[in-house]
Amino acid sequence: MEPAIRSEAAPAPLGAYPHARRAGDLLFLSGIGPRMPGTDRIPGNIQDAGGRLVAYDFEAQCRQVFANLRAVLDAAGACWSDLVDVTVYLTDMARDFPAFNRIWADHFRDHPPCRTTVGITALPTPIAIELKCVASLAR
Repeated sequence: MEPAIRSEAAPAPLGAYPHARRAGDLLFLSGIGPRMPGTDRIPGNIQDAGGRLVAYDFEAQCRQVFANLRAVLDAAGACWSDLVDVTVYLTDMARDFPAFNRIWADHFRDHPPCRTTVGITALPTPIAIELKCVASLAR
């Protein structure tokens, strides 16, 4: 098995897993969220005095997710057009899906990958979006 791929330009994984792993011509990326590299701050989150999330800026989180995705792809020697399948997890489908579609279209104008978007109740940290991606490195 090929060595694990890690990117210093992306936030560190929350557990004992790599950012990505290559298997033949396929690149499997671990879940990518919107934490900021180096600080783990979640852009746009507003918390009360007790540390509970009271509001969030979905667009800020979405843009950071795409920046983190690009950093992992770069570390693996892949590019945006290598993505073939993306699973999107949203914690508030009704609120955030229209904004996600708009931002997605900004990033994938020419060759969009396949995509599945799933509404879920929670993610491991107080984030509103996470991506799970597969890329093809056959060129």
